[in-house]
Amino acid sequence: MSDKNGLAITLFGEILMADQLARSRLSKALPKGMETSHFSVLNHLANTRRERAPAQLARIFHVTKGAMTNTVKRLEARGLIRVADDPGDGRRKLLAVTEAGRAL
Repeated sequence: MSDKNGLAITLFGEILMADQLARSRLSKALPKGMETSHFSVLNHLANTRRERAPAQLARIFHVTKGAMTNTVKRLEARGLIRVADDPGDGRRKLLAVTEAGRAL
């Protein structure tokens, strides 16, 4: 193995370790029942301040539409996002963060 490869492997190992530590700290700080994936979607909606379709969020977060539907249902049940019909396409839904979601 070349020195470049060894350095790259070490660097990625450190990045993965930092990622794991950050995720662990975040999950401990989240309210009971909220998962990191829920927080990520909520945070995205709050920071972009744009409505998004569930399929758009699934692509953004590289998850299946089914996984995103599950996340959306949980966030909506907690009153953290609102789901509305898309005025431009009645088959689609649009998601937006609520005041409670923004406060969280």
